[in-house]
Amino acid sequence: MHIPDGYIGLETAVPFIGIMVSIWRKALKKIKTTLKKKHIPVLSIGAAFSFTVMMFNVPLPGGSSGHAVGAVLLAVLLGPWAACIGVSLALIIQALVFGDGGIWAIGANSFNIAFAMPFAGYCTYKLIRGSAESLSKRDLLAAAVAGYVGLNIAALLTALEFGIQPLLFKAADGTPLYSPYPLWISVPVMMFEHLLIGGPIEGAITMLAYLYVGKSNPNLIDIKKV
Repeated sequence: MHIPDGYIGLETAVPFIGIMVSIWRKALKKIKTTLKKKHIPVLSIGAAFSFTVMMFNVPLPGGSSGHAVGAVLLAVLLGPWAACIGVSLALIIQALVFGDGGIWAIGANSFNIAFAMPFAGYCTYKLIRGSAESLSKRDLLAAAVAGYVGLNIAALLTALEFGIQPLLFKAADGTPLYSPYPLWISVPVMMFEHLLIGGPIEGAITMLAYLYVGKSNPNLIDIKKV
């Protein structure tokens, strides 16, 4: 789901970097004023977890690959702003050190995976959970559906961003300058893979990890989230 360099033009990549700088600034202010010091190690562990699971790419039908993210799990535990920072750090390290995702695409990848995904998942979780007790069947279902929804929102945004490139940037002979796959290819392929395979895996991982954390450290799942 990472967009590599060369798939989106600088005209697309640079604005996303600017957007994410503004989002990161706001996220840092949020967590500095609301996240307790004792939960900072949890954020670090969550970022490491996200980094690790994203490195395990699974081949998917259509010639691409998918991976779990853990962004919604971190959002459910510590809040979406904290998740944004944690997952962004994981994405930046992956791009700079391991070449997983483009350097110029860090802004777009962070927007999709570290911003849109945890916020969409967190809102879904809150909506479904309602006033249910922690670790109840409804609470666990909410975590699973949140992981599923969050991943597919990120996948859709990714498909739209590189799928629109052939429409915007072409050579004089009509050859695409960046991603060669138009929307009618990028969206169905990405969504088929993530709706049927990637999403259920993300949902299961989110629910099981949330259950494990809740059983081993009940106080963590009941902290105030921002």
